[in-house]
Amino acid sequence: MFIYNVKVCGSKLFKLFFIFMTILLILIVSVVIYKVFSGAANSDNSSSCMPQNKVYNIEPKNYSNVLKAVHDNIDNYIGTKINFTGFVYRVYDLKDNQFILARDMIVSNDFKSVVIGFLCEYDKAKNFEDGTWIELTGEITKGNYHGDMPIVKVTEIKKVDTPNEEYVYPPDESYIPTNYML
Repeated sequence: MFIYNVKVCGSKLFKLFFIFMTILLILIVSVVIYKVFSGAANSDNSSSCMPQNKVYNIEPKNYSNVLKAVHDNIDNYIGTKINFTGFVYRVYDLKDNQFILARDMIVSNDFKSVVIGFLCEYDKAKNFEDGTWIELTGEITKGNYHGDMPIVKVTEIKKVDTPNEEYVYPPDESYIPTNYML
């Protein structure tokens, strides 16, 4: 254990100033610590951070960042309403009411790409052929597809033309693995 002695030499005015500044510093540090810990306790309550009933629009520039954040923290995004555009993509083991609203993500300098996207559920999913570009609005839920998976329950859907920005890019340095980045 270390013991530090502080000897203040000087006039009474300097000693009073030193004591005042020490007390002020202790108060500031106490308030900061309180704010940090009380803010962390409140972050569990999603209604304090995100307004309910707001629809978040996902753009090509943040598509992969949002997709990664939602997959990394599914429970924190349940009930969040999102709006985004992509093309219908299906794999062999999806149910009749399921499809992936996908985008091609560039993974190399020579424009090689992979398909990424959100698994979506919609009663009339068969009305949309593979490769059809659509815009949808839906609510994120938690489901099971080879493990825990965010599933977008579609509330609104419409066909759209192929956008100018068909491709998205991998998560970048602006990706912050935290809650509520939408």
